[in-house]
Amino acid sequence: MITNKESQGKKGTIVAIISGTKSEVIIPFLQQIPLRKRKKVTEITLDLAGNMGLIAKCCFPNAVQVIDRFHVQQLASEALQEIRIKHRWQAIDDENQAIEQARKKKETYYPEVLANSDTVKQLLARSRYLLYKSEYKWTCEQKERAKLLFERYSDIEKAYRLSQELSWIFNTSIDKLYGTTRLAKWVNKVEQSGFKSFNTVSRTINIHHKKILNYFDNKSTNASAESFNAKIKAFRSQFRGVADINFFLFRLTKLFA
Repeated sequence: MITNKESQGKKGTIVAIISGTKSEVIIPFLQQIPLRKRKKVTEITLDLAGNMGLIAKCCFPNAVQVIDRFHVQQLASEALQEIRIKHRWQAIDDENQAIEQARKKKETYYPEVLANSDTVKQLLARSRYLLYKSEYKWTCEQKERAKLLFERYSDIEKAYRLSQELSWIFNTSIDKLYGTTRLAKWVNKVEQSGFKSFNTVSRTINIHHKKILNYFDNKSTNASAESFNAKIKAFRSQFRGVADINFFLFRLTKLFA
């Protein structure tokens, strides 16, 4: 979605919706905007997709590109969840084997029940959402579950601390110098941790470090755009898809424009 701020006011806002994200379609469209206006754009926030970087570079030559911090943090969260899922599959496999052994011995299998009434399999499944949250946002139930989880799986706790530290760096670094130093130390911690799932995060930071570090200049993010995108998806899901695209866009403009 492209908004021409100079047209706001009595004349309204000019909005263009382009189908897809192919650079060969979007670049010619944006280049219809006079170059003098495109040169006024000083900063663009974007995700890690290569086509978006190409579009920004070709169409807005004076703009500083900023990779949205939340896309970087999302990689760390997914790496953490990968470790949890690995343990969950192992717990399921262990339980299945124990059930088979009990059947062979003609015995009844009773799974281990933890202090919070979870089995090990349930503990790993129900810990999904608490691992996305900061400790101070945990409920009492989640605190108890996290304690049991970390006591049994120290690698999950270590990975959780790494994920939260990355968020802390973005939240508390006051300028690019502090951010650069802290991110470099964080990448070293990841390399020393031995977590293969976190290697993707550290490589991404090393490859895109300039655009990621640009965040610390103005703390710009894609939050508003992502929020609007979520609203559109929620609105679309209410109708289980879109049959009439033109009418759907008309409804969107009435609700959100």
